[in-house]
Amino acid sequence: MHVGRDPALIVTVARASVPRVPGRVVELFAGVGGFRLGLEPAGWRTVWANQWEPSTRVQHAFGCYVTRFGSDGAVNADIASVADDVPAHDLLVAGFPCQDYSVARTLATAAGIEGRKGVLWWQIHRILARRRPPLVLLENVDRLLQSPARQRGRDFAIVLSCMADLGYAVEWRVVNAADYGFPQRRRRVFLVGRRLARSAARRPDPTAALAAGILARSLPARIGVPSELTIDADVVEVSDTFGRGAARTSFAAAGAMVGGRVVTATVTARFRGRRRTLGDVLVPDDEVAPAFVLDGEQLDRWRYLKGAKREARVAANGHAYRYTEGAVVFPDPIDAPSRTVLTGEGGTGPSRFKHVVAMRDGRLRRLLPVELERLNGFPDGWTDTGMSDRWRAFTMGNALVVGLVERIGRELASA
Repeated sequence: MHVGRDPALIVTVARASVPRVPGRVVELFAGVGGFRLGLEPAGWRTVWANQWEPSTRVQHAFGCYVTRFGSDGAVNADIASVADDVPAHDLLVAGFPCQDYSVARTLATAAGIEGRKGVLWWQIHRILARRRPPLVLLENVDRLLQSPARQRGRDFAIVLSCMADLGYAVEWRVVNAADYGFPQRRRRVFLVGRRLARSAARRPDPTAALAAGILARSLPARIGVPSELTIDADVVEVSDTFGRGAARTSFAAAGAMVGGRVVTATVTARFRGRRRTLGDVLVPDDEVAPAFVLDGEQLDRWRYLKGAKREARVAANGHAYRYTEGAVVFPDPIDAPSRTVLTGEGGTGPSRFKHVVAMRDGRLRRLLPVELERLNGFPDGWTDTGMSDRWRAFTMGNALVVGLVERIGRELASA
């Protein structure tokens, strides 16, 4: 639901619908607050949030977050420097980067972790080990299930091994937002962890969680025939050996894990509601600023970048090769969900990946920031907090689909 363009209305309306308070949330890598927007309708209350972008001096996403939610509990610092300050909470949420999580030596020292951003997973692990929240909700690109290329599925196996060691049962699901009626084809993996009681007489069955767990109830689907595997309890062993020599990952698009025992299966969404399209989020043509209309002098460049290619090229080292790629539909169809919004969506320069739509008079234009917000389910004007159009687009490329989080958040509240 869009609450209008007056920024003063946005948080007021969102919070007015909160029915109760099931628990306290800590939000890591918070961006512009997509997790929080999705969880608040179910009554979840964020008590601490961290957002830090190391590659830029101006913290655009954090500025937006504080403008919309206030500064209480909001921390703009490298998570490694403030992880020990995280308060007690009931639900930890994070949309963390998919990088290299391998452990070259021991988990205890974490000195041998490879991958500059892969270190961020270990900060999540550090907080889980210290605070042991009952529930965890993580989001990542679906590539996590397959990476790295040399050891297919190893990174995800490391995450599962760590969660098992900390006493969590895990469910995961790769979700395309368009399969549940949202106007964007955006594939992400969601992982839910539930801390197991140490006094439990027996462990829950991961097969049951796959069929009827939190994600199964949030996102109804037909589950394929499951396969089973075991994740080693020694995370260093997992790092060294899992997936070595494998041509493909062991993890399908849905699964569950308890105590290192994993069941995984293909999944097909079941949804009977209205399916929204790119056309549903577009503003009227008379509201499109001239800066978003493609310049006639650049149209040839746009057509070249969007088109199919088979051409001879020479690399910087002098190596000659033939470059080929298929065409991208140009302009984008508006009677179907959009392609995935990427961080480079903003700016006036021609691009293969930016969305372009046709106006009624035949002119072509880029998408407006408010349309990118709508594709992710944010209220109109959410990122209109002093950022340029380019940065507003960047934050939406890094964001998630709020409605998916809302569906999961309601089931988490009942858990």
